[in-house]
Amino acid sequence: MAVCLLHVSDLHTGTHEAPEVEAALAALVHRIEPALIVASGDLTNRGRREQHEHAARFLRSLGAPVLAVPGNHDLPYTFPARFTRPWAEFERQWQTAEPTFSTEALHVVGLNSARPFRHQGGALSPGQLGDAGARLNAAPEGSFRVAVLHHHMLGAPWRAARKRPVSHRNRVLRALVASGADLILAGHIHQAAVSERHEFEVVDGDVRAAVISIAPGLGQPRPNRLGEARGLHVYEIGERTMVVQTYIWRGGDWGLTARRSFPRGLGALAVERG
Repeated sequence: MAVCLLHVSDLHTGTHEAPEVEAALAALVHRIEPALIVASGDLTNRGRREQHEHAARFLRSLGAPVLAVPGNHDLPYTFPARFTRPWAEFERQWQTAEPTFSTEALHVVGLNSARPFRHQGGALSPGQLGDAGARLNAAPEGSFRVAVLHHHMLGAPWRAARKRPVSHRNRVLRALVASGADLILAGHIHQAAVSERHEFEVVDGDVRAAVISIAPGLGQPRPNRLGEARGLHVYEIGERTMVVQTYIWRGGDWGLTARRSFPRGLGALAVERG
C-alpha cells in the first residue's frame, strides 16, 4: 500500500489571507489522507509571534502530523532579536528547527538552511550535514528517506531570480544522497521543479534514485508579481516507485496539473505497455 506525503511551502502567513485556499486544502487532506504534511519554510511573512501562531494553528488543523522547517521569512525582522533569538518564535511552536519524523515506511529529516545574516541565501554547515546523515542512517530498514530544507537546489524554471540555491549545493546533494536520502524537498522560489539526480548529473555505477522536488508557494504574498505560482506537491510512495503529483490553484480548487513517476532504489522504471 502506498504512503502519501503532502508538501507545502511558503505560506507567508500575515500577508494576503485566502480562506478559500485553506478550506480547499483541508478538503484535499481529507481526501488523500497523508501520513505526514511537510512545510518547507517561510510559514510566516515577518517572523512575528502572531504569524507563527496562525501558521501553526492552520497546519495542525488539517489533522495529519506536521513536520516544519524555517525559512528566511520566519526569522524576526526586528533587531537585535534577529541575531540574539533568531529561532525563538519558530521553536515556540515547533520545539525544534531540525525535526525528525519516523515510521516503518517513512523517515523524514528536517534541516534549517536559513541564516540571520543572509536576507535570501541559505546554507548548511558541515556539522548540520553530519547530523542529518546520522539521522537519515537511523531510519528503519526499507523506509523511504526524505530530507527537507527551505532553500532550493534546482534553479527556478522560469525567471532568473535573485534567489540563489543553497550554498555549496553539490556538497549538500552528495552528502544527503550518501546518507540515503531518496527524496529532497525544498521551496523558496515559488515555482515547481522536480528532477531525478541522473537527469542533471552524470553518475557512474549502480546508485540509487534520488529525486529533488521544489514545491510552489502555498501563499501569494505578491499577487501581481509574474513568475510565482500557487500550488503544492503530493507524493505517493510505493514499494518500487514514487509518484509526484503537482496541484495548482485554479478555478477555486486544487487542480492536478502534472504527474511524474520515479523508480525507487537502483533500477529504472519498468516499461508500461498499453
